Amino acid sequence: MNIDLTDTTSSQINAALVKARRATGTPAVGMVLTLVIVTDEGNHYDALRAASEASKEHPSRILVVVRRPGRTPRERNSARLDAEVRVGSESDTGETVLLRLHGELAAHAESVVLPLLLPDAPVVVWWPEDAPQAPAKDALGQLAQRRITDAAAAEDPEAALALRARTYAPGDTDLTWTRVTGWRSVLAAAMDQRHGTPQSAVVEGEEYNPSTELLAMWLGTRLGVPVERRVSAGPGITAVRLHTTDGTICLDRPDGALAKLEVPGQPERHVALKRRTTAELIAEELRRLDPDEAYEHAVRFGADRLAAPGTAASGVDAVAAVETAETAEAAGGGASATPPKPAAPRRAKPGAEGGATA
Repeated sequence: MNIDLTDTTSSQINAALVKARRATGTPAVGMVLTLVIVTDEGNHYDALRAASEASKEHPSRILVVVRRPGRTPRERNSARLDAEVRVGSESDTGETVLLRLHGELAAHAESVVLPLLLPDAPVVVWWPEDAPQAPAKDALGQLAQRRITDAAAAEDPEAALALRARTYAPGDTDLTWTRVTGWRSVLAAAMDQRHGTPQSAVVEGEEYNPSTELLAMWLGTRLGVPVERRVSAGPGITAVRLHTTDGTICLDRPDGALAKLEVPGQPERHVALKRRTTAELIAEELRRLDPDEAYEHAVRFGADRLAAPGTAASGVDAVAAVETAETAEAAGGGASATPPKPAAPRRAKPGAEGGATA
């Protein structure tokens, strides 16, 4: 069922949701969370489609916030809320409310969203693009237990990743991290078989790919060894080599779908490691609503000291740098664990289906 509301209010939207549930024969609220998507007119369709796919696994109320502040003084001084309510077949297993905030109201989205949140249910906010500098301090971000950003959608992905490190707060996460889940699982399983002591590591991937950088940070913080970042033609991450005292563990994925795993003393194996869609990434993130400590350690691990492509960075030195900076900040020095990196050359943004960038 689809209900269009023009120049409406949050109470009228809630009434429309109740009416739609009764009309479709589902008066009870069966959603497990509220997912707030903050986007613009040009990108809301792709984000909503991904969220709708994820809602099949996590039934949720999806609130899509589209800000339209206006270009002329007259448009900016006027405030109006238009909404589209979708329940039933229009929104898969949950409820969807598309909110268009016009004029001055665009700067106060939290006042519209707050009355529409499911009672006693977790709140997740997702910025597909143009995330705030500090998501935890954003007015909408303060309503949420989890805040999802995507550094890969920024014009300068590496700078965006460094910014995520500086402004991290418990509950923050980034789809850059979600994209390397498969890589982390396979590499961790290989290392659990105790094939010698790690000496160094090499991560190969596309230039300006933040998932490649974050995977290198994770290896550095977990292994405490020098990690070299090498540029490849892609797609996404193409290979990881862990040099140990017993030989080299190599996970190579040249085509973005099937990877080859080589472990000392074992036969060569093939591992399914396809590049996932945005819907699959969001579904994974909605499976956990507690702070992701592994992501925190990785993203804050010497983000400013990560080696430029083609050079090596000492994992031990980077850990010491982070600990020293955090100690100085606690003492009132105001030092940041991850000062900004020099801006990298800009690249084209990923396409609508470009959630698969790792």
